[in-house]
Amino acid sequence: MKKLVAILAVSSLGLTALPAMADKYVIDTDDAHAFINFKVSHLGFSWLLGRFNDFSGEFTYDADNLSDSTINVTVNTRSLDSNHSERDRHLRSDDFIDAAKFPQATFVSTEVVPGEGDKFQLVGDLTLHGVTRSITIDAKKVGEGQDPWGGYRVGFSGKAEFKAKDFGMDYDLGPAAETVYMDLHIEGIRQ
Repeated sequence: MKKLVAILAVSSLGLTALPAMADKYVIDTDDAHAFINFKVSHLGFSWLLGRFNDFSGEFTYDADNLSDSTINVTVNTRSLDSNHSERDRHLRSDDFIDAAKFPQATFVSTEVVPGEGDKFQLVGDLTLHGVTRSITIDAKKVGEGQDPWGGYRVGFSGKAEFKAKDFGMDYDLGPAAETVYMDLHIEGIRQ
């Protein structure tokens, strides 16, 4: 009996020493509380704005150990929407994202670097147009808490930029249009 008590005591000490696990969240795209927006300069005179209407993903989040957090997002490239159907067909063509050949883009985090306050950098692999490259998203937590329906939510915003040619898109619209700017807003529901 003493041996059993000793084993239980040692086991319980081991359990209390285990690190807390990050909570798992699903990105709330069903109720349109997440957005993947982009903009590209149009000849240096104005901005072409757009978004992807169809994407999904999940992330883990641990406020006490942010560096253990992760995110994985899949985007339907056919859902590109710049509010102009003819332009959308061109942007989805093989001149740009080639949605017929590459119907999905993905982002998988590889590192989270905590910053000051609620700011952090999210480093990960973006796969777009069949090319995978590391990008960095400057992000911050917007807020978290109970929602009115009994769930728990957390939201983040972020900004990133990359050169289209780095992902094999070399359609020449001039130097002003080489950079794609992303504006990201993600709200997740804890599972």
